[in-house]
Amino acid sequence: MGSGKWEVLKYLWEMYDLHQFRARAARWLDRANTRLDSWADKVQAHPAHHWIRKHWLVTTAAVAAVVLVAAFAFATTCGFRGCPSTESLQGYEPREGSPVLDREGAMLGRLQYVRRVNIPLDTVPQVVRDAFLSVEDRRFYDHGGIDFRSAVRALFANVREMGVAEGFSTITMQVVRNAFIPEMALQRTFRRKLIELALARKLEKNLSKDKILELYLNVIYLGNGVYGVEAASRDLFGKGVGRLALEEAATLAALPKGPSSYNPRRNPQRALARRNLVITLMEQQGRVTPEAAREARARPLEIEEKGWYPESDQVDALDPIRAVVDSLLGDDADAMADVVVHTTIDSRAQQAAARAVRAQATRIERNAEASRRRDASVQGAMVALDPRNGEIRALVNGSTYERGGFSRALAARRQPGSAFKPFVYGAALAQGYSPAMVLDDSPIEMELPTGETWEPDNYGGEYSGQLTMRRALMLSANAATVRLAQQVGLSSVISFAERMGIRSGLPSVPALALGAAEVTPLELVAAYAPFANGGYRITPSLVTRITRSDSSLIWERDTLVHESILDPREAFQVTSMLQTVVQHGTGFEVRRAGVRDSIAGKTGTTNEGNDVWFVGYTPSLVAGFWFGYDTPMSLGYNASGGRLAAPAFADFYRRGWQGGTNAHWDPPAGLVMKVIDSYNGELANQYCPVTQREWFKSGTEPTSYCDDHQASLWETLEGIGGAFGKAIKDLLGF
Repeated sequence: MGSGKWEVLKYLWEMYDLHQFRARAARWLDRANTRLDSWADKVQAHPAHHWIRKHWLVTTAAVAAVVLVAAFAFATTCGFRGCPSTESLQGYEPREGSPVLDREGAMLGRLQYVRRVNIPLDTVPQVVRDAFLSVEDRRFYDHGGIDFRSAVRALFANVREMGVAEGFSTITMQVVRNAFIPEMALQRTFRRKLIELALARKLEKNLSKDKILELYLNVIYLGNGVYGVEAASRDLFGKGVGRLALEEAATLAALPKGPSSYNPRRNPQRALARRNLVITLMEQQGRVTPEAAREARARPLEIEEKGWYPESDQVDALDPIRAVVDSLLGDDADAMADVVVHTTIDSRAQQAAARAVRAQATRIERNAEASRRRDASVQGAMVALDPRNGEIRALVNGSTYERGGFSRALAARRQPGSAFKPFVYGAALAQGYSPAMVLDDSPIEMELPTGETWEPDNYGGEYSGQLTMRRALMLSANAATVRLAQQVGLSSVISFAERMGIRSGLPSVPALALGAAEVTPLELVAAYAPFANGGYRITPSLVTRITRSDSSLIWERDTLVHESILDPREAFQVTSMLQTVVQHGTGFEVRRAGVRDSIAGKTGTTNEGNDVWFVGYTPSLVAGFWFGYDTPMSLGYNASGGRLAAPAFADFYRRGWQGGTNAHWDPPAGLVMKVIDSYNGELANQYCPVTQREWFKSGTEPTSYCDDHQASLWETLEGIGGAFGKAIKDLLGF
């Protein structure tokens, strides 16, 4: 193929009086000649290509036809990936942020808050509509999604500049780009334009013009992180779009061309010039009167100093939920704005938990000696979950809400104090000990490997001497518990606690029996769950599934598998003992607050009253409360879990859970109940001063009656006298 034809074309172009274009075209044609000559040489060198060279017109037409068919197929299938369905086009609504739903499907909050407020078209004033139509797409109501007049004008401009110098996007095409192919919005390619054209036609066939305009006014990006005219109006003018004047409407309409370039806060002069251009276009198109346009152009540009931000829901559980979703989506985390997150949170319980933690932290701080320090404030944390499945119902991270702040409920490691004792008693029961076993609660001294002497004191310095395991746990007797842990073996206690769900490292030291180890509120609460559910370990969870906005599934939690780690009889025995703690022991504040349901629980207090705990549970809920300073220091004189943490549990329970699916625990098969003496563990007689009902594994129940408590001398004489009198009556026949 010779180059003469191209020389003729080059001459004709040179005759065209466009100097800049002529120079560019000449350079382009020179390169084309070089490539064509090179191609011709190759064809001559390869006889197999002789037919193509001879029939170049047919070949060119065939190639062009294939390209056109491929382009058509590409456009109509949206890049071979499938176009949105008619239903999705008709049901689309610009997002305001991914909704996070509670376990009932009610709105809990959003993963990310998009600065957008969707509004219907009939609330947008005509002056705002006209401002956007005049500058963005003045023939919007006359074309079918593609403005061919603008397309031809843009074609000539782009050919003249040998590049993309002018676009021809209509409002419909902008809706397509921003709503349905946002991942391609920044691409200036022929590929994107083909898809835009195909989808624009489909959108016009399925939606009314007013609906398309409504979508546009809600979806368009207007700078400063703001989407849509309502949010932009609040951000720039501090009021809703329905109250905008002509010059303000024009300011908004000036932004789509360059949201950053025409930002009135950053570039006020440029924004003013663009605003006035919009007003002039409105005047030229007959959308406003010359007088109104003149007055509007004369007004200064007045912008609010502070921008607008949507109110975010102050729900502590949202931050951990965001972290969970981020870890689940992995590399797709950037698409979070397109998902719906279904969670395990109970909204009523969450609200009650936040109120209970913050109200109690305020009360504690008011009375704490260390509250005089201005740089320290009492903190609190709380976790509540369903022991049957591990689903977290409520979660509070601190005494004040702080988005993105430290999650004390999940990550704060503090000593649990006596709240650790149930694991000591559970380990003893697992070794065959009986709740009626008698422990020694007298002062104790232990020599440590370091040579030091350790003397654990009971709270308040009071000791009970001989008492059963149940009574020792009820009174939170330190000396008795330390002796029990030594008998059971610290390694057994550690192994038991780890099986129950404690993940933190536990030191093999005598003080472990009294909670000298650091755990998080979440792991402590989760480790109590096997006591409540009959002996199987749970895995805490916050999210049940993640779906797209069209309800299609992205991720779903695996089916729960119950792993039995504790004899159901032993779980019931511990629960029964912990019910006594609430009924008559250190957790009595729960009863004093008016809670009458079946509650089991344990208090916890660390040295100097630095940390206070209460973990309580029912068959359907385990909830743990912690209070303390971030930097450990005393919460004040006489600080204890019973006084300071148990009331928060009661407040939460009454407001957030009472009246729910609560029940009592039924004893599992293999247990028998006996009434015993609370001090020696033998079967109680009528003279025992303190008795208790106790549950035993079949075959381990006591068989002998108490010998420690007998009738007094006077009661014996009365008995003899009564027997003698009865005998006399019988003898005389009375």
